[in-house]
Amino acid sequence: MADIVHQQIVLGVTGGISAYKAADLVRELTQGGVEVQVVMTEAATGFVTPATFQALSGKPVYTDMWDGRVTNSMAHIELSRGKNAIVVAPASADFIAKLAHGLAGDLLSTLCIARECPLIVAPAMNRQMWDHPATRRNIEQLIRDGVAILGPASGDQACGEFGPGRMLEAQEIAEAITAFLAPKILRGVNVLLTAGPTFEPIDAVRGIANRSSGKMGYAIARAALDAGARVALVSGPVSLTAPAGAELTRVERAEEMFEAVKRKISHADIFIGVAAVADYRVDRPRRQKIKKTEKKQLQLKLVPNPDILAWVASRPRRPFCVGFAAETRNLDAYADEKRRRKRVQLMVANLAQEAVGSDNNEVMLLDDTGTRRLARAPKDVIARQLIAHIAKLYKGVSRKR
Repeated sequence: MADIVHQQIVLGVTGGISAYKAADLVRELTQGGVEVQVVMTEAATGFVTPATFQALSGKPVYTDMWDGRVTNSMAHIELSRGKNAIVVAPASADFIAKLAHGLAGDLLSTLCIARECPLIVAPAMNRQMWDHPATRRNIEQLIRDGVAILGPASGDQACGEFGPGRMLEAQEIAEAITAFLAPKILRGVNVLLTAGPTFEPIDAVRGIANRSSGKMGYAIARAALDAGARVALVSGPVSLTAPAGAELTRVERAEEMFEAVKRKISHADIFIGVAAVADYRVDRPRRQKIKKTEKKQLQLKLVPNPDILAWVASRPRRPFCVGFAAETRNLDAYADEKRRRKRVQLMVANLAQEAVGSDNNEVMLLDDTGTRRLARAPKDVIARQLIAHIAKLYKGVSRKR
């Protein structure tokens, strides 16, 4: 969508075994729609070749302050112009010391000194180096200088020891960068979101479920947090890690999800019903396992589950409501009928056979202004585009109140 800001960063890679994680970081960022320009120190090229980063980023890699490919040979000025941030990952103890003392003896350190954009640093070093008083003083100085520090983590290290100093994993750094750069278009807004499937027991071991992975709902929760919202996430049974910062409530059955929503709805400014809630449940689930017999048929009486989205949308002082419609055919007609019947401000529709369990999605947005499509992309990209659209509609509704 046109209102999504295209993010561009410089990724600085310094010498250290964690340089291999920087390759994964480039992949994570580019898949999320971030344009990455890699700059390496000479020491870094001894661990990972520039060709690797060029292949992953699709851009030439720079290592030399006097590179003739840059106008006036001023790479230390030109490469950071117009960028949203410089990220150094991994940042060695030596490079952190350079930054803390304002030393600028190579391309990357000079870029960091000459920048006009934020600087983000992900330290990576042996635990003794991290614990050394000089390193701690240097980190404290960077924080005072307004540099954002990501990590480090604690764990197994290449030297065979265990302790603090490990660089964060690529996905963790990518999420932190995305959150740092995201426009805070929902700052101060309370978002209540349901995600994942529900599980309706038949007996002590069996149940009625669906194939929802929860990936879309969790991606939207992450995007809302990145946009500055306070997020309460009510999740069915999934094997996903909840986004840091979300207030998580885990449930199994649709009725449990409904009760959780009822407890939290009075504080919500926006409700996003992403969960694939079972339409029916077994009337009287058995407490013990139903034994299989060769000749006897099993008959189950199913009763309707509560319609959580319809209940929220019918409240006298309802929040801004966003529903999801997963259909297998007639997507436009079925989704629009559902939107009108439940009286929600926005319906997000997709074909279930293409979205369930996949890391990618393609959705249709239906509201009072018309219909628009978001082209197939990773779910975290779709989530950010969706949050931008929700924020725009929500602000329009808020101004009318």
